Amino acid sequence: MKIDWRRKLSSRKFWAAAAGFITALLAAFGAADMTTAQITAVVTAVGVLAAYILGEGIADGGASGTQNTPSVMPDAQNAPEQSDRADMTHSNN
Repeated sequence: MKIDWRRKLSSRKFWAAAAGFITALLAAFGAADMTTAQITAVVTAVGVLAAYILGEGIADGGASGTQNTPSVMPDAQNAPEQSDRADMTHSNN
């Protein structure tokens, strides 16, 4: 079974569990209260940032109607020449 890391890293439950796990480990190994609080704050901040970035990326992909689709640029051989483009704009009048 493949793990969906994008979904997992944007999960608040995952980051809460990670912060709780790290806090418990620090307490078990006798880390100072201030150290435990600082590390928990850093883990929580990273979790919030990761969730925001991934959430915005998914929202932007959905809003544009594409996801990771490269834009296609016309190559020089198939693009109309400058004089052809000028003729096209004047012929519509």
